[in-house]
Amino acid sequence: MGDIAQRWFEVMRRCGDEVRELLHDGCPVACLGDAPFGYVNVFTAHVNVGFFHGAALRDPARLLQGTGRFMRHVKLRPGTATNETELRRLIDAAWEDIKARVEHG
Repeated sequence: MGDIAQRWFEVMRRCGDEVRELLHDGCPVACLGDAPFGYVNVFTAHVNVGFFHGAALRDPARLLQGTGRFMRHVKLRPGTATNETELRRLIDAAWEDIKARVEHG
């Protein structure tokens, strides 16, 4: 699971020079300043790649799971195909979203 988590957190790290990494409750979080946009969390049978404002992201591939007001995640399981193109698009969209939120209050 660690390899999956490291791979996708690295994608978040590469969003921009301004990406800051924090640990929140033992979970790696990618932020712009103090504003979080994504996280990776490892569980026994899967890895969640999550987005703090995921409910606001366009998701035509319907990868996002969750029903909360804001947060959504994508579950990744070993041996199960991942739509990598769409997951990368979600990560990029979450980065652009948090930049707009920070810039415009």
